[in-house]
Amino acid sequence: MFQPDNGKPELEEEKSIVKIAYDNEGLYIGAELYQNKENILKEITQRDNFGTSDHFGIFLNGYNDGQQDFRLIVSAAGTQMDCIATQENGEDYSWDAIWYSEVKQTDFGWVVEMKIPYAAIRFSSKDKQTWGLNIFREVRYKKQKYAWNKIDTNIGNIIQQAGILTGIENIKPPTRLFFIPYASSYVNHNDAGTETTFKGGMDIKYGINDSFTLDAILVPDFGQTTFDNKILNLGPFEQQLNENRSFFTEGTDLFNKGGLFYSRRIGSTPSGDVTLNDNEEIEKMPAAIDLLNALKVSGRTSKGLGIGVLNAVTEETKATVINTATGEKRGVVVEPLANYNVLVFDQRFRKNSSITLVNTNVTRDGSFRDANVSALLFDLNTKGNTYKLSGNFKYNHINDVEDKNGYSSNIYLAKTFGKYRFNAGANYVSEDFDINDLGINFTNNYHNAFANFSYRILNPTKIFNTFYLNANSSLEWQNTTGLVQNAWFSGSMNASNKRNDDFGIGVDINPIVTYDFYQPRTAGRYVYRPKNIGGWIYYSSNYNNPFAIDFNPYFYVYDQDKRNSYGFNLSPRYRFSDQLFLTYGLNIARDNDDKGYVDHKDTDIIFANRDVTTIENSIGGKYAVNSKMTFNLRVRYYWSYSEIKNYLTLLEDGYFEPNTTYDENNNDNFKSWNYDLSYTWWFAPGSQVSVLYRNNATHYEQRLNKNIIDNLAHTLENDLNHTFSVSVKYFIDYNKAKNWL
Repeated sequence: MFQPDNGKPELEEEKSIVKIAYDNEGLYIGAELYQNKENILKEITQRDNFGTSDHFGIFLNGYNDGQQDFRLIVSAAGTQMDCIATQENGEDYSWDAIWYSEVKQTDFGWVVEMKIPYAAIRFSSKDKQTWGLNIFREVRYKKQKYAWNKIDTNIGNIIQQAGILTGIENIKPPTRLFFIPYASSYVNHNDAGTETTFKGGMDIKYGINDSFTLDAILVPDFGQTTFDNKILNLGPFEQQLNENRSFFTEGTDLFNKGGLFYSRRIGSTPSGDVTLNDNEEIEKMPAAIDLLNALKVSGRTSKGLGIGVLNAVTEETKATVINTATGEKRGVVVEPLANYNVLVFDQRFRKNSSITLVNTNVTRDGSFRDANVSALLFDLNTKGNTYKLSGNFKYNHINDVEDKNGYSSNIYLAKTFGKYRFNAGANYVSEDFDINDLGINFTNNYHNAFANFSYRILNPTKIFNTFYLNANSSLEWQNTTGLVQNAWFSGSMNASNKRNDDFGIGVDINPIVTYDFYQPRTAGRYVYRPKNIGGWIYYSSNYNNPFAIDFNPYFYVYDQDKRNSYGFNLSPRYRFSDQLFLTYGLNIARDNDDKGYVDHKDTDIIFANRDVTTIENSIGGKYAVNSKMTFNLRVRYYWSYSEIKNYLTLLEDGYFEPNTTYDENNNDNFKSWNYDLSYTWWFAPGSQVSVLYRNNATHYEQRLNKNIIDNLAHTLENDLNHTFSVSVKYFIDYNKAKNWL
């Protein structure tokens, strides 16, 4: 057993028998999984969604270097899950491979058959292969997970605790060349009218050799990606959004090294400004930049050297400006033709350590800003995976109206084994450190020190299946002034009981006054942050039950006027059958007497005493016809409003005085509505039909209306956008297609 009773052998009546064979096409796995068939859980879900099911999986490491697994898992309902797993990034389920599986219920339990083509994994070109191997099984009704080769949870590094697969010799894998053409159509309707669009394109995957793969996307189409959860953002930083485009999520573990790559920069909003002449105004400002094409090459040599190259090109984008007196229009370039590039060299050694060099580069045509960032990373672990030393040095050069050079550095030491573990580290970030052309970073010009201590049980007790204590602390100083800009301590307990319910409690303490250098939106200015203390609890009942619920309330109080924050997340869910599932989410947050920036007036920086209320309702559901065909529903209504109580002027020392002369309206009322109903059918491996109906609207105003239903109605009346789309993609294997000719 891997979890929760680490090391305990599986029961004879729930034994697992696995056999593996191979040929020149791939591996073949057969598994007999013994279990009382009344206890087998088999909820049907979409791909990569584990749901409430029993599972069986194969973990393969073609280099046996202890650092990356290809994990292919199938549920008792026949749903496939696959991911790339690394110690530093965990499991990345955005990666999808082409492989084959079938399951069947039997008198003694259930059986699994899998075929894993060599094209789905990576390995060296040696005549005799030695692969890292582990075999995974989850007995869901007891929430127990098993591994063929024992994984000792006393040691933090799981991937390196694999067994060995030998006996694969003289294989001649076929050419790895795949074409995925697609065709899609969109009908879009809003107050401006109805527009019909047809698109077609192709993805290409080519195995340059056994280890390296080229992925290219020609004429991309991201029209059916998941919607963004937009919010009312009153802070000084942009909202960080999830990446939903599969090209930028699949197999990108190499490119995420060092945290320099934020793929939403590619095809984001234009970076340039528009200079208006007399009588001119902007008629149309593009919301996004179209991606022309993109490719990535990634793989690893037999000596452990990983190489990754990602390149993307976005098109020139213009805003339309109109002269209100003459009616004359002109186009203004707000984003030129641009090239985005990521280059990574990652050398692994001793099965548990690595040194990495990363470079990102953004080159924009003409006089627009260019940027280059480089980083050197190291991750060193002792032979027994008991201690870790890691760190990095990053350097950026910005070529703009005024050139900038910045840097940051980090050092980190950790004890990574046993019930008691700790880590400590420090950072230094210079004033001109800036990676935001292709990365994302909110703060600079500081140095800090941090530490963590944790305790866990390795085997269940009479009360707990799992139990985990964690304590964290951090102290951060601004470089120029030496003022403390962060000082906090947090402690938490997380556990699960014998009924497999999860629960926890935590406390956060900021014991001294600190200073925020970002809220004032002015270089050299800062605002004080009061001492505060808060806490949270959460409860999550066992998802094996048809009805389950998650509940997470929190509360914070501040040493400033009557300022406090509180809220909760509530999410009940119900599994009507193995095919039908619904969940509802309610998030409510309230900030009383919040002190926030609102405006600049002459030389004054204006803040406001305000109350901020946020209510978010969401519904999610699915109906699965079978493991390859599902209907999915996502609905989200987000409403947040900020009500000004009085205005304040920020003083030079970071404190406030009342402002009785400023009288502009800076109330905020933001609403966002999204409705997605989709049908997906995987009619063949790698081939999919997807039908989507979506309607969405966002609405911002400074008129306060505290009735949630009125606000929803007003939002839906505000140019609701309807989209109906159908997309078909087909996976073509060159080895089979050549026979068609």
